[in-house]
Amino acid sequence: MRSLIVPVLVLSSAFLMACEEGPKPPLKTAHSVPRGGADGATTPAWMTPAQAGPRGDTGSPTAGSIQIDNRILRACGNLPTAHFPFDSASIKGDAADLLGALASCFVTGPLVGARLNLVGHADPRGGVAYNIALGQQRAGSVASFLAQRGLSETRMGTLSKGAFEAAGTDENGWSLDRKVEVYLAD
Repeated sequence: MRSLIVPVLVLSSAFLMACEEGPKPPLKTAHSVPRGGADGATTPAWMTPAQAGPRGDTGSPTAGSIQIDNRILRACGNLPTAHFPFDSASIKGDAADLLGALASCFVTGPLVGARLNLVGHADPRGGVAYNIALGQQRAGSVASFLAQRGLSETRMGTLSKGAFEAAGTDENGWSLDRKVEVYLAD
């Protein structure tokens, strides 16, 4: 039975991706996000959903967040909270402060030598491929930011869940869906 489940899941995923309209975007990873480009780079055309309308407040602190695993918080101490803009993977302001402190904890602090996993998420208002790409770009931009501050890319894994775990039904809920989760790798 188990041997049947894997092919069905692969075929289901392929079908969902094939039904999506528009070109298939290349996924952004820590290795493919240009160095220095994640901090304020313009959004490429392939990352703009076809159904995009007015965006509202793109600078709101509730636009998205970087969530840190409790095990990391206990080891690293009191880390600041962080947010990033809606429909974006850019790292600025409080997100840069948080990730700078996180990098220090992994490079010279109590978690020297530890590995971490970065999981990107999106709200459900784009297509499947778009949301997977945006989640991966968010996780990749966090990985690139940490790598620029001395954390080896070999100690980080990135993954996108797109909107598959999204639960929001309005702007408040969607802001909770837009996130990067940072976990200590076991």
